[in-house]
Amino acid sequence: MAQTAGSGQTVILTVDDDPGVSRAVARDLRRRYGGSYRIVRAETGETALEALRELKLRGDLVAVILADYRMPRMNGIEFLEQAIDIHPSARRVLLTAYADTSAAIDAINVVDLDHYLLKPWDPPEEKLYPVLDDLLEAWRATEQRAVAATKVVGHRWSARSSEVREFLARNQVPYRWYSCDEPEGRRLLAAAGHDAERLPVVITPDGTALVEPAAPDLAANVGLATAPTADFYDLIVVGGGPAGLGAAVYGASEGLRTVIVERSATGGQAGQSSRIENYLGFPDGVSGAQLTDRARRQAAKFGAEILTACEVTALEVTGASRSVRFADGSAVAAHSVILATGVSYRQLDAPGLAELTGRGVFYGSALTEAAACHGHDVYIVGGANSAGQAAMYLARGAKSVTLLVRGSSLTASMSHYLIQQIEQTPNITVRTGTAVEAAHGAEHLEQLTLRDVTDGHTELVDAHWLFVFIGAAPLTDWLEGTVTRDANGFIVAGPDLAPGGQTPKGWELDRMPYHLETSVPGVFVAGDARAESAKRVASAVGEGAMAVMLVHRYLEQS
Repeated sequence: MAQTAGSGQTVILTVDDDPGVSRAVARDLRRRYGGSYRIVRAETGETALEALRELKLRGDLVAVILADYRMPRMNGIEFLEQAIDIHPSARRVLLTAYADTSAAIDAINVVDLDHYLLKPWDPPEEKLYPVLDDLLEAWRATEQRAVAATKVVGHRWSARSSEVREFLARNQVPYRWYSCDEPEGRRLLAAAGHDAERLPVVITPDGTALVEPAAPDLAANVGLATAPTADFYDLIVVGGGPAGLGAAVYGASEGLRTVIVERSATGGQAGQSSRIENYLGFPDGVSGAQLTDRARRQAAKFGAEILTACEVTALEVTGASRSVRFADGSAVAAHSVILATGVSYRQLDAPGLAELTGRGVFYGSALTEAAACHGHDVYIVGGANSAGQAAMYLARGAKSVTLLVRGSSLTASMSHYLIQQIEQTPNITVRTGTAVEAAHGAEHLEQLTLRDVTDGHTELVDAHWLFVFIGAAPLTDWLEGTVTRDANGFIVAGPDLAPGGQTPKGWELDRMPYHLETSVPGVFVAGDARAESAKRVASAVGEGAMAVMLVHRYLEQS
């Protein structure tokens, strides 16, 4: 039987602009699946999207979406690209004529298409039902959450409310947002027995009200794993970005008992990217959330445990055991550790910015806040790919997007394809040689003081939205005194530990450190946290896989 959510059955949705074909698809679907699923039919992409939004608001789950390729105004691929933002776990099928098979093949990358069916599909017992049976089985095997179960009541300009929304969104926990100023928000607060003095209030699927919840409590109450199931593993991966997920996939798939420990949400900085267009195998690009979801599911499929909201505070070495200790005092041990902690955006040091963080000033967060920016003027600080990707994404709905770049041009820090896209987008302006001097506002950001770094001239501009994507601060302070780091906090590994070919200080083994091995034997580093790393998604994934190979070598010789 299909799972149910809210008040209705799980949905199979079909959209085709030809009424006859649309009725025929719905008829065949009801004949086979009508007893277990609700069949929803639409004849345009726009009405289908409206139906999907209504289903999401009601908390109904959508298992499969079938869309015809040739539809006016919005073709099937364009429709599915928007549909996956509403129901990302739904399986996606494109109905196409033989002449359009090349477009269907392209859609595999564009919308992560699960299957395409040639019309006509008679007899359905041979050409339609076997495909749908497999997709429904795969959907049922994937963890599903009731979409409307988690509710967040908060203030629009509350920093903690913003953090909670970001945490839930990045961990792919569906939620509904209610402003405490609106009637429904006030009703929820009253029902929970709370007022608007302490926000946000998170109401979990079982009705529990969490007031200003810390990340570990929030994670545990919305169904995320926060504690290991065992005391000892073959491999601990600290960090769930591209390097950490890559290490987990290769480690678990090769038989290592593997656990990922992530302090916030899997995906790292890459997971917040609206579109990554230079990752191998995705010629039309892929969002960071999509890539993260695929990698997370892949790691889980091979048996890797994924722990969320676990702040690691120390690395301890006891004989052949390597342990990581958490902020709550607990610990987990393993034969080996891969440090894939990644980096965070550096905080801008200017008056007013700290006070307004989460209230108009955001570090990353472009995806979460994009809808609220619609029709507004937006400012972005940064000149690297993450800033460029955010600019392109926000420009879809913002009145204007202004990139503030301290350097003289984008060419030294941004990929050429992104520079070209920005130049071709009329509502994006690039201001080079410009820095943020101060931020102003009472309850939220209202104005910015911008400074010309060449002549010192300042300008006051109206601004309600500022997104910061600058620098790369390694998340390695907790390793102070344990592993060797460079002057900027990045972890030194392999040959860089012994530039003159001499044995590194304190190294006790009769061999030199392996390529990604740190100053502690059996502890490896991968991705952006490593000194002199490439700071690209593909290289991070590759280093994660390479680190696992070296873990095997280490375990064989231990």
